[in-house]
This record gives sequence, structure tokens and C-alpha cells, in this order.
Amino acid sequence: MAEVLVTIDTELSSRLHRHGASLADNLERSIAGKTAAGAFGVGWQMDELERAGLKGVFFVDPLPALVHGPAFLANLIALLLARGHEVQLHIHTEWLEWAPASPVGGRTGRNIGAFSAEDQAALLARASDLLVAAGAPRPIAFRAGNYGADDRTIAALPGIGVKWDSSVNIGCPDDSCRVSLKTHMPVALDGVVELPVSGLLDRPGHFRPAQVCALSAWEMRAALRHAAAGSDPFVIVTHSFEMLSRNRQRPNRMVMHRFRSMCAEIANQPTLRSAGFSDLDPAVVLTNARAGRPLLAANTVRTIGRMMEQAFATAMYERAA
Repeated sequence: MAEVLVTIDTELSSRLHRHGASLADNLERSIAGKTAAGAFGVGWQMDELERAGLKGVFFVDPLPALVHGPAFLANLIALLLARGHEVQLHIHTEWLEWAPASPVGGRTGRNIGAFSAEDQAALLARASDLLVAAGAPRPIAFRAGNYGADDRTIAALPGIGVKWDSSVNIGCPDDSCRVSLKTHMPVALDGVVELPVSGLLDRPGHFRPAQVCALSAWEMRAALRHAAAGSDPFVIVTHSFEMLSRNRQRPNRMVMHRFRSMCAEIANQPTLRSAGFSDLDPAVVLTNARAGRPLLAANTVRTIGRMMEQAFATAMYERAA
């Protein structure tokens, strides 16, 4: 039996804020996913997960509360928890640029890994406290925004009670994710269990992450069936706004189809179990990981199929937007 964690990075857009978007507009476009055709953000994602009997893990970024106040964060967390999903910790440090009461003395940076060890510890503690003050359980899992952690980030996590990190994505550029140990397997690291983003090889030697917008439905099904034959957790990534076109004005029906297909595959595989971090046992995960299950091998036909699909989607949902 292998656990599948469908993780949703849930965040306001610092880019929209920089260009003058109000909090209400940012919430509609980044969290609710509102368009003229309907809403396709976290509400839609929860509907689809629940229809398939699945749990979502919402990695929520609380740092915008330093800019906009905590009310929006409390409303969001109440919605997620009321529907039985899990809330964990996410951080986009870009928001410090506008924080009038910064926990790190006005210092700014795109990624948490760009800060000193002391500043990182302060940021993590403040972010965790913001989540709890907004009604979330104390988080036990963390993912850095932009996967932008480093080894000091990982070392600071036990100090705030975090047992799991999921900031490692071996397909991410080294100038963003600076955690020195790059792996696709669970591993004990500085007092936490690193549970990296899962994926497959889309060509020999090239990792492609299990992100809904990055894999075709065919590739995701193949990766999930590969995971179902083993016992390692399979970590999928999406975002609160990922069902929309890049300008966040139209639904992207191709990505929505991928999300539904992913949910159906998880539900239909008897050796896959939908889970959150609170459902995992670190000792069991690490013991199973010693078997060292390889990534799903590359398949040229699958890769070409996805490239053709995405070229069509770009023309349909992006250039026409």
C-alpha cells in the first residue's frame, strides 16, 4: 500500500499585489479562482477531491497576513478544515517587501534560503504562529515557496515542531532549491523526514515533477500505477490557481481534466491510499524507503503526447486569453 499526498500550494500572488491588485481581487484570482465561466480555485479542487473520496493537503502561505491582516487567512483556513482537509505551512518571503512589521527587521528576499539561519528561524516561527492564530492546528509539514529552501531551512524546522519537509524537487533549478541532498526518495534529514516531490523520467536522465500542470493525464496515471506497485508515498503538487490560464482570467480545461483524471486514478487503485502528513508514520516511511524504488522509466510516446497536448493548450487557453 502506498500513500498519495495531493498537495496544493495555496497562496496569494505577490506579482498581482505589486501591480496594484486589491486583497479582494487577489483572493478571487489566486485562491477562489473566479472567472466569468465560474470558480475553479480551492473550492473546485475540494469538490473534485471529495467526489473521489480523497484528502487534500493545503500548504497555506500566511505571510500576506503581515500585509493585509489576519482575517482573510482565518476565513480560508476555516473553509479548508471544515471540509476535512489538511493545512500545512508554506512561505513566500516576497511578501516581506510590504510588511510594516517585519519579523526580520525589514530584510527582504525572494526565497527563504536567501536569509540567515537566525532570520529563517524567526520567519518560520512567525509564519507557524500566524497559521495557528488563524485557526489551524500547529503545522507538522513545510514546503518553501519556489522550493527555495536550503540546508539551514531544514535544520530550523524541528524548532517549530515540523516533522516533514517537502521542499525538495529534483527538477527545480539549483539557484532556487539549495538543499544539498537532492533525492526523489524519502530520507531523514536534520531531524525531519524529507518527502520530496514525486515524478518520473520523461526522457533518459531527465526528471519531470508530478505537478498537475507538468504531466499529462497519461503520464500521471502511469506514475501513479508505478507508485501503486511499491510502498513509498507519492507526492503530487498543484496550486490554488493552477486550473486557470496564466493571466488567471479563464479556466484551463486541459489542466482541469488532468486533475479529475488524477483523482479518479487514485480512487480506483486498490493499493493507493489518499493521505495527509498526519496520516504518515515517519519510521515506516523511512523503513520502506530503504528499498530504493527507481523512478518510472522514460517513454518517448508519452512524452511526445504531453508536448503536443500542451502546445494545443497554449494556443487554446493562453494565446487566446
